[in-house]
Amino acid sequence: MDVRGEASSAGWARWGTAGNAVLPESATKLLAQVLELAPPPPVVPLPEVTVPGCELDTAVLDALRGVVGADHVLTAGTVRARHASGMSTPDLVRDRQGRVLRAPEAVVRPAGHSEVLAVLAVCSGAGVAVVPFGGGTSVVGGLTPAAGRHVAVDLGRLDRLVAVDPVSRTATLQAGLRAPEAARLLAEHGFTLGHVPQSYEYATIGGFAATRSSGQASAGYGRFDDMVTGLTVATPRGTVRVGRAPASAAGPDLRQLFLGSEGTLGVITDVTVRVRPLPAATHYEGWRYESFDDGLAAVRRLAQDGPRPTVLRLSDEVETMIGATGSGRSDGGCLLIAGYEGADVRSTVEAAARVLAAHGGVPLGEEAGQHWARHRFDAPYLRDALLDAGAFAETLETAAYWSRIPEVHQRVRHAVLDALPDGALVLGHVSHVYETGASLYFTVICSPGTDPIGRWRAAKAAASDAIAATGATISHHHGVGADHRAWYATEIGAVAVDLLRAVKRELDPAGILNPGILVP
Repeated sequence: MDVRGEASSAGWARWGTAGNAVLPESATKLLAQVLELAPPPPVVPLPEVTVPGCELDTAVLDALRGVVGADHVLTAGTVRARHASGMSTPDLVRDRQGRVLRAPEAVVRPAGHSEVLAVLAVCSGAGVAVVPFGGGTSVVGGLTPAAGRHVAVDLGRLDRLVAVDPVSRTATLQAGLRAPEAARLLAEHGFTLGHVPQSYEYATIGGFAATRSSGQASAGYGRFDDMVTGLTVATPRGTVRVGRAPASAAGPDLRQLFLGSEGTLGVITDVTVRVRPLPAATHYEGWRYESFDDGLAAVRRLAQDGPRPTVLRLSDEVETMIGATGSGRSDGGCLLIAGYEGADVRSTVEAAARVLAAHGGVPLGEEAGQHWARHRFDAPYLRDALLDAGAFAETLETAAYWSRIPEVHQRVRHAVLDALPDGALVLGHVSHVYETGASLYFTVICSPGTDPIGRWRAAKAAASDAIAATGATISHHHGVGADHRAWYATEIGAVAVDLLRAVKRELDPAGILNPGILVP
């Protein structure tokens, strides 16, 4: 069982384990100048967390055991507590306080598609809700259903590379396979997915599909949903298999119905994806721009006209300043990171450099790019360190057309700052680019106050209202979960809401699949 499913306290109430990340002294001093920090209360150890006893009928438990085996129906309080929520900062704050909102009655660990189908049949017949659980990295309330009784279906045993087609360059992966293990298995065949989101160390293939994940190298490899050529889904009505060719005009693309469905329409059990040869060469470098607007012009030029790097991200002035704290760099401006992967990247690097320089970029060299690559997964660990230091840190994201990006950036920043009048740092960056637009990702660091979760809800609501008012989407890659449902309903409109509800009723007549998540 993975670290989030163990009964020990390792990794409890934090992204990593204690000591994974330490704030530089200069950063701690800066935070103390800007925010009112308060020593946090001690973390309640996992064995001391109180979880009510399992209330499932013996007949239901016995039926589940008959499907997956007695050893794979777990009712221990520590295991259930670990499967009760995701990894948003409110989740971590509650975990640290020992407050488990809604623990599953049991954790069920099927070993394959047929067992998932059988588990759904048992739960549907008994009226017990089901929450699919992969890496447990949701940051939008996607693992806390609106149901009193539910089981978590942990897909960790669906962890195989099923097939590789080296001629077509596709691979079929089971849904519970962790991203690092998927990368290792594919590398044995000379291939890579190229999908490296910040949740990479813990997230699973099925989770990527269910949330329309987007990785840090999306400029070169595409989003995860771009990679999916087919998938298998277990539903209470039976099996759905979609995707049998690289492209099709045989009706609507039903892959898109399940990609991003967040466990509400079925449980994704395997995914067939496009793979690419392992890159023979990699090159990362940094550039400095005087302002965010200057950097945006350069990024847009590369996204629209090329040559497009594999990784392309631009930090705004505040994120650049905070990122430079403790590094000795104090030249201000905005940091752009460009990364290149492929058989031979030299000509692309040189051509992109001419574009970046023509738009006012000052080259910072390879060390700036390599520094980012070395620390690309640090942010969630630094959040742990910020909580330990008495600050509150959380993220939000969106996407918009290029013409709206400057307005969205400013309005979201101002909305958050207005909602946190006693002081906050709002960091922003562009990290996923398209010909028509880009994503915006914000990190908010503020004082926790006496009600840190309530303060964040108010600030997040203000930011979400600003996103909606500017015509941007409520989520680019975190998903909808429970947190974004109201804004999602507004975004898609009443007719589309009714359509989504109708599909759910058809596939999930008893309404057991992740109730209260995604579907308004």
